[in-house]
Amino acid sequence: MARAATPAIAALIAAGVPHEVVQYQHDPRSDSFGDEAVTALAEAGAFAPGQIFKTLVVALPKGLGVAVLPVPSKLSLKAAAAALGAAKATMADPADAQRSSGYVVGGISPLGQRRTLPTVVDVSALQWDRVLCSAGKRGWDVAVDPRDLVRLTNAVTADIRAV
Repeated sequence: MARAATPAIAALIAAGVPHEVVQYQHDPRSDSFGDEAVTALAEAGAFAPGQIFKTLVVALPKGLGVAVLPVPSKLSLKAAAAALGAAKATMADPADAQRSSGYVVGGISPLGQRRTLPTVVDVSALQWDRVLCSAGKRGWDVAVDPRDLVRLTNAVTADIRAV
């Protein structure tokens, strides 16, 4: 059996979860990774911008957590902290996020992370039959049923978008 290209894809295969890997051309000069995915995937007409999710690692008083929300939305750190049972949250240092997840910034997937972290998925995911999140590599996304995403990450769902 061939080895999966990323730990995220391996986690989906191991769980028997139907998924589709969607690749796009990543520009190495780009540092707006989510916007790049929206431009490549939504403008091609295959997906709506609100279906494409970003994975953000947050620092909590007792460690790190993960917030997964639509790329066009801004994260409410207060809402993410509340959903994760913490008093407050700040954005994690990128080096800590990479070390904890095993992925590079811009390719951090909520799936197949090196360490399982408390995770919250924005409740808007549940309005879609499929959402996209990073497949663990810049320029690679994976389309999955949002209920599978929540289940595989042991996530809670909450509205974590800033107003």
